[in-house]
Amino acid sequence: MDAFIGADPPIDFGFPSGRVGEGLMRRGADYMLRLRPWSASAFAVALLAVVVAAFLQGVLASSLGSTLHFVTFYPAILVASLFAGIPAGAFAVALTIPIVWWAFMPPYFEFNPLTVADYNSFFLFLLFSVLAIWLSKLYREALVILRN
Repeated sequence: MDAFIGADPPIDFGFPSGRVGEGLMRRGADYMLRLRPWSASAFAVALLAVVVAAFLQGVLASSLGSTLHFVTFYPAILVASLFAGIPAGAFAVALTIPIVWWAFMPPYFEFNPLTVADYNSFFLFLLFSVLAIWLSKLYREALVILRN
């Protein structure tokens, strides 16, 4: 105890006794919206998010002439990965790429050879999607820590 005279006491981070990080895994049905990451309902949420994003992208492209192909899909991937987990977020990304290539890149409603700019767009979409999925994973883990 003499070592703490005049010094700040150690910080209690609120972790359970034992090793740091012990007991942080989810137990039971401690998921957002009660969706387990590999369940059919989680993939259905991801599919629904991508369908809504595709509809909104079609509305934006037809009414405003938007050339931003992935603008409505970023929030859909974030929502899918926040509520349904990493597998659903990855599923949403895997669905988005062929949908955008087929429906929103000219010539419309056919698969055409990609240009260098198209490859660049797909790469940036994948990069930001991976970052969004990773951040949603960190957020879900932070919620588990805060609930303990």
